[in-house]
Amino acid sequence: MSLKAMRKARIAGLAGLAACGLLFAGCADDDQMAAQYVERPIEQIYADAWTLINRQDWLNAGRQFDEVERQHPYSVWARRAILMSAYCYYQANRYDEAIDAATRFIQLHPGNKDVPYAYYLKAVSLYEQIGDVERDQQKTQDALTALQDLVQRFPDTEYARDARLKVDLTQDHLAGREMTIGRFYLRQGEYLGAINRLHTGIDKYQTTSHAPEALERLTES
Repeated sequence: MSLKAMRKARIAGLAGLAACGLLFAGCADDDQMAAQYVERPIEQIYADAWTLINRQDWLNAGRQFDEVERQHPYSVWARRAILMSAYCYYQANRYDEAIDAATRFIQLHPGNKDVPYAYYLKAVSLYEQIGDVERDQQKTQDALTALQDLVQRFPDTEYARDARLKVDLTQDHLAGREMTIGRFYLRQGEYLGAINRLHTGIDKYQTTSHAPEALERLTES
């Protein structure tokens, strides 16, 4: 099983906590699900959404939960649907939609018992977009900020325990970016540029695996 598959399996288990009480009995036929923009009772929309989840049609399941909020915005189920929408979009690798939904839940319901899970979904959606060290690292920095925010706000939760590990990995990735640029400047003979980058790597990421090489390269520069 891949690392990402293992993470998603863990999140699927955590989602059971956030989704407790959401499932209504019943299922919908294909014609009912196709008419997704026709006003329907909340029970019917939830049944449609869970039918899609059982098929692992995560994108359309997320859209069904969006319909709960759109058609019944003032119901208690609309609040729960936002969180389920974020989870489904995450499973579908639609990270921007997952982040938007999780952020909306946080803003609308900051005191809700499930808000730590919303912070977690937001953070891991950013974390899974971390790219190669050769590319721009804004997503990596955003992921680090979100993970640290989660740890600071909810330090005693299981979400924070997982986030702490990801913080270390994210910092190591950012340190790798500084090392890549520092090596480039060193190869080009631009020693001042190399020194500045290597100093940044040492000062900001001194506990990462790149620190020993950074010190060596700095001496060389």
